[in-house]
Order: sequence, then structure tokens, then C-alpha cells
Amino acid sequence: MYKVVKEIRPEEVEMKKTFADTMEEMAAKDDAVVYFDCDVINSIGMVGFGEKYPDRCIDCGIQEANMIGAAAGASAVGLKPFTHTFGPFAARRVIDQVYISAAYAKLNVRMIGSDAGVTASYNGGTHMPIEDMGLMRTIPEVTLLEPTDSVMLADLMRQTKDMYGVFYIRITRKVVDKVFEDGSTFEIGKAVELRDGSDVTLITSGYCTTDTIKAAELLAKEGISAKVLNMFTWKPLDTEAIVAAAQKTGAIVTVENHNVINGLGSAVAEVVGEHCPVPMKRIGVQDRFGEVGSIDYLKGIFGMTVEDIVAAAKETIKRK
Repeated sequence: MYKVVKEIRPEEVEMKKTFADTMEEMAAKDDAVVYFDCDVINSIGMVGFGEKYPDRCIDCGIQEANMIGAAAGASAVGLKPFTHTFGPFAARRVIDQVYISAAYAKLNVRMIGSDAGVTASYNGGTHMPIEDMGLMRTIPEVTLLEPTDSVMLADLMRQTKDMYGVFYIRITRKVVDKVFEDGSTFEIGKAVELRDGSDVTLITSGYCTTDTIKAAELLAKEGISAKVLNMFTWKPLDTEAIVAAAQKTGAIVTVENHNVINGLGSAVAEVVGEHCPVPMKRIGVQDRFGEVGSIDYLKGIFGMTVEDIVAAAKETIKRK
């Protein structure tokens, strides 16, 4: 079960440290855990893991497609591979290998793509994954996860270690806000309700969660009751939660750190359109490339600020 913190605040460590610490914890208990990387071991904080488990830490160099093939091979001999590289390379450069070597072959690979969306910041458009989840969403039987904070990340890593299949886990390497109490656990495929409401539903995940909660708080000051769902599993999507929210509030706004095309908003819209059509608005990157800038600057040009979410909620309510 999960518990939301009383006051959202920045975590004490970067998410990459939680990733590295959890990998070490799992490897200590399970000899089948192996790690594959593409020349960014230092960037994700895995140097210590490599020193402790040199035979289970494989640096493939800047060869992302080969990394997925090697991880699939490790799965074929009974190991539990985790892979990592930056999000654009974890998705765009490996799509055929993920499709054929891992998913189609019914193998067992957990792929981590880091620096999701605007958190790539000054690394710019070439390193800014705003399409990664959309690409992976088109591959059958791939589970898509976007953890909100380090508590959720650690829990999802522990769960997927012992689950069979192909997983894509989208994270940031930096400090994020702590939303959940230590010890919280989550059910993959089930949305987390962060706030109940009756006028509009805000559906979000990952880095956008804090801003979405802030928007709900601002709306409440104006007498607008906003339900907030954290849809950390993009696939399989929690259809039941979406339909129930649509029926209750009659309006939905999705907020994602991703291109709105084939992203969370598209996935939610497919459910809404088929099961319970209501007015809807998608907040996210509107079919454009990333660019260099601070996170605040990028959220501004992409229309992803707290104020943008508030405005979208009001507009959508008017369409009911």
C-alpha cells in the first residue's frame, strides 16, 4: 500500500543513487541479476556496482542496439538483465532489437531510460526523450512505467526483478520531489489516487506529478474540485480508473513530460473515446523537438507549467 507525504518536498538524494543502491541490494540477494550499460555507468551512479560485481556489470560501449541483444541473450540463459542508457538512445536506437530480440522472442529484459523529457535540460534536443514511451507503447506486451519518486522507483525495480517480460522504466537522474512515504508499495497497472475531486480529473505521472498537485491546490482555492490520478503505468493502462474518473467528474486533463502524440494523453483519450466520452485536454509537448534550456524555461515553451494546467482544467470544465 502507498501513503502520500503530508508535505511534498525535494528528496535528499538523486534518483540515480536510488537506482544504483537498489541494483546493489537486488544483486546481493539474487545472483541472476546482471546490468548492461552503454558507456554511461558513471552518469547513472553505477561505478560502485561495477566494482562490487565486475562479472555482472557489462559496459557495451556506445552500442545501444547491441546492448539489448546481449541482454536478451542473458535472459535466454536464465539471467535477469537490467539495461540503462539515456532515454533517447534507450528507445530510438534500439526499437527493432526490443521488438524482435526481446519482446517477440518472449524474453525477460528491464530497460531503464534516464533524463526523461524536460529533465534532459541543457543536454538539448538530441538528448531529450519526448517520444520514448510512445515508441515503446507500440510494441506488444511491453510494460511501460514512469515512477514518480525514488520510493516508487525502488519498489518497481524490486517487483520487476521477479516478473517475466519486457519492461521500459522512464526516470530522471536528478533530485525529484518526494511524494510517497518510505515503505510505500504500488500495484503495476493500477493508478494511484493522490487527491479526490468532483469537477475535473487530472491524470499525470513522473516529473509532472508535483506541478499537477499544485494545480489542483490552486483550483481548490477557486472552488474547483480536482481529482488527481498518478498513472505511473502507461501500459497496461488502468482503464477502470479512467472510466470511473470520467463518469464522476465529466472532464479530464492529462499532464505528461512527453510528446502528446502517442503518449499518456493519447492512451487516456483512447479509453475515454471508447468507453466514456467526456471533454478532454492534453498538456505536454505539442509535436515539436526538444531544445536547450532550464527545466522551467522548457516547461514554459512547451505549455507545461502549473498555470497551464490550471487554465486547461478550467477550459475543459466549460466544455462539459
